[in-house]
Amino acid sequence: MTRITALTGVSALALALGAGAASAQEDVLACLITKTDTNPFFVKMKEGASEAANELGVELNTYAGKLDGDVETQVAAVESCIAAGASGILITPSDSRALVPVIEQAKEAGILVIALDTPFEPSDAAHATFATDNFRAGELIGQWAAATVEDPENAKIALLDLSAAEVSVDYLRDQGFLTGFGIDVKDPTDIGDEDDERIVGHDVTQGNEQGGRQAMENLLQVDPGINVVYTINEPAAAGAHEALSSFGLADQATIVSVDGGCPGVEDVKAGVIGATSMQFPLKMASLGIDAIVQYAEDGTVPQPSDGLDFFNTGVTLVTDQPVDGIDSITSDEALEQCWG
Repeated sequence: MTRITALTGVSALALALGAGAASAQEDVLACLITKTDTNPFFVKMKEGASEAANELGVELNTYAGKLDGDVETQVAAVESCIAAGASGILITPSDSRALVPVIEQAKEAGILVIALDTPFEPSDAAHATFATDNFRAGELIGQWAAATVEDPENAKIALLDLSAAEVSVDYLRDQGFLTGFGIDVKDPTDIGDEDDERIVGHDVTQGNEQGGRQAMENLLQVDPGINVVYTINEPAAAGAHEALSSFGLADQATIVSVDGGCPGVEDVKAGVIGATSMQFPLKMASLGIDAIVQYAEDGTVPQPSDGLDFFNTGVTLVTDQPVDGIDSITSDEALEQCWG
């Protein structure tokens, strides 16, 4: 798989779309479909979409899966948006491939479809994607972990992934982390397709605290000497820390993660998480609403610059143990901007 290339200049897009969106008509209907409505990341995304919709006079319907990987609920939500005559759909797909057929139906109905955070496969299944460079987010925490672990050549690594479904955000972060750590990834689209004795194993978390705790317990039974823990997001990291603490191993393992939510940044400050890659879900959602308004007004479909596949909404490494050569901000600095 060719790695997705990041777009610079998202702010310019926001200005262009914002200018056209100022005269939004009241009959514009937008839909936001997230993976869950409990994960703080998606709560913030909904907040950003709601604020933008209110400012622009857009009607917003919101939907969410019962848990990460709940494809059926998301399919039903897309069908509801089609039936309601929505102008646009913003969606974080629970399965990057399984949802493509219903997304094609939405596009055939004349609806603008924008993926948020998680690209579809193929990426052009949606008209556009506003997302973090998820590979880079994983790569940053992998580089940091390799530079801070005492003996990276003999590390014992646990990888706490999202789900058994093929979700691009899952394998991009996972394989980005391994690449950053210096481990050869044979197929960047396939979690577990690596041959390195440092990897104790992979387990799934569904992106929540309970799942993180159970996955960590499972992998500790395989090898209680685990000293590096990658987690798909910060709720999973919190669960992993609980499991390590219950075994008296909290000081043995370094945990790294992705999200940059305020609770996660507080965990960096407290030493629970060594480093995390901060995303900007509010920006993703607000840009998405702007794009729907522009599309409803004149049919404009947002396009990144030539040859690029998605609009990069940014990623920043957060740690209180900075490493030379890896740009980062402190937890105190991150608390001033978490999930803006």
